[in-house]
Amino acid sequence: MARRRTPPRKQRSPLPLPMSRRVEIGPDGYDYDVKAVAASRAVKTYRCPGCDHEIKPSTAHVVVWPACEGIAGGSGVQDRRHWHTSCWSNRATRGPTRTWS
Repeated sequence: MARRRTPPRKQRSPLPLPMSRRVEIGPDGYDYDVKAVAASRAVKTYRCPGCDHEIKPSTAHVVVWPACEGIAGGSGVQDRRHWHTSCWSNRATRGPTRTWS
């Protein structure tokens, strides 16, 4: 019995890797550093300031903090906020339920 030859797979160019950290302008006009957190690296429970729901472990999300020193007295660890990716993307259409301070 003859073997069927499988055609070679098409060579695709590799997809660009998502930027792990980027700067975005918020609706308030300030710059924010945004870092994506993969589901495999999310190990704690956080509260999303956009919807006030929990971000459970193993859920992909973004971490956001002010890029400049002028917001909330600096951009230290205490200024980081964990957001659902969709909540951060739609933050202009609804206000946060919590403040940065």
